[in-house]
Amino acid sequence: MITPPDQPDGRAPDRKLRVETHGLDVIADTERKGTPRTLFWPWFGANVSILGLGYGAFALGFGISFWQALAAGVLGIAFSFLLCGFVAVAGKRGSAPTMVLGRAAYGVRGNRLPSVTSWVLTVGWETVLCALATMATATVFGRLGRGGGTETKVIALVLVGALTVVVGVMGFDLIMRLQTLITVVTGVLTVIYIALVADHIHWSAVSAVPAGTAQEFIGALVFMMTGFGLGWVNAAADYSRYLPRTASSRGVIGWTTFGASLAPLLLLVFGLLLAGSSADLAEAVAADPIGALTTILPTWFLVPFALVAVLGLVGGAVLDIYSSGLALLSAGLRVPRYVAALFDGVLMIVGSIYIVFVADDFLGPFMGFLTTLGVPIAAWCGIMLADLALRRRDYDEPDLYRPTGRYGDAPLTPLLLTLTATALGWGLVTNSTATWLDWQGYLLHPLGLGGRSGPWAYANLGVLTALALTFVGTLTLHRDRVHEQEKQTPSPVMDEGAPL
Repeated sequence: MITPPDQPDGRAPDRKLRVETHGLDVIADTERKGTPRTLFWPWFGANVSILGLGYGAFALGFGISFWQALAAGVLGIAFSFLLCGFVAVAGKRGSAPTMVLGRAAYGVRGNRLPSVTSWVLTVGWETVLCALATMATATVFGRLGRGGGTETKVIALVLVGALTVVVGVMGFDLIMRLQTLITVVTGVLTVIYIALVADHIHWSAVSAVPAGTAQEFIGALVFMMTGFGLGWVNAAADYSRYLPRTASSRGVIGWTTFGASLAPLLLLVFGLLLAGSSADLAEAVAADPIGALTTILPTWFLVPFALVAVLGLVGGAVLDIYSSGLALLSAGLRVPRYVAALFDGVLMIVGSIYIVFVADDFLGPFMGFLTTLGVPIAAWCGIMLADLALRRRDYDEPDLYRPTGRYGDAPLTPLLLTLTATALGWGLVTNSTATWLDWQGYLLHPLGLGGRSGPWAYANLGVLTALALTFVGTLTLHRDRVHEQEKQTPSPVMDEGAPL
């Protein structure tokens, strides 16, 4: 049985909600609580979004069959969230946010480079989710004949933005409670949605979708990785840092992977069946991934659908805004965590205004955003995972905050590995639907892969290349450095948490 967070004995929590004051500091042992299974709630709640159905259309858009898209989705989702599970182990071993723990590999100030990348990624994701929630609300009210125009979008954006910002500013305790609610409500309503639209599935049409090439399959696989786990891996330790040090590492990996993967896998299967049954629906999803799904619903379920869509998207946006604030602090901004989260919330709303009221295409910029930032995040992930695998002892927490400590200030090796892997990766991905990214793919022709219009153009090999290169490179070049670090005498235990 899965027990809600902060309720190991099944009783309601008695702590009063208040704004979380923790920023980049270490969580004291007296504040560490829960068990690995409590990680199920934030990860499930953040990934139960109806947007998962839209990924069925996105996958088939690569020109592959149902079975190929299913295999790409299962492999991409499960593997990418497994990476999140591994990174989450660092949280309970180091008691600090993900981007602070990365200082063990990158150095205290050298870590600002991946922190900035992480910040851009999380702000981008929270903006996309907020905009989709706004568009979905407007679509539902339009179908009900109660608006749906500019005024409705403005009101929806204000409400969605306010809820996301308030919860993100409040911090960990409110996030955990909200995610439990979102999990239950959206889980039930999603099942009802599936039951209501099941008669729109036509297996004869689905099975008739022709198979694609190996390159198209790989492209869909990598897109699934960047759209799911690689979009979260840079925040994976932000919640496990509250677990006791004695928590099971296998449990942390298992509950993180299971909680994050469960809903996307189920939603993907149904999304593939719907998109494969109707080419018109699949095309509509590209323009408005959530709103298009309302067109096959009975009118009486539109309001519940809006609720499940908005809550699911807000669940993801809340985790993003919390982690984006932490990444901004790790990048060097010296303000309280809640101020950083509030600042990111303002950026989220501004970006959402552009997507909702200005942009005329969603899928093109979205895919460009995922693949472009997916390359440096994959490079960071490879270094983080290899560094974690090399360590036999927990992190020395005080030295995570001292440039003169064992982890150093800005060691060149991880920075050069990241920059090299990113440069190679961007040379192996293309984004023809986002014209501002048409400079990418510059290595496809020199390496004999057919150029920007060849068979490998959309295979997104750059993401896999960046991940593999930095992982192997760190295992090879970083081993002696880690060994020397762990030979040093541990620093005195930190009682109150480290300063920013």
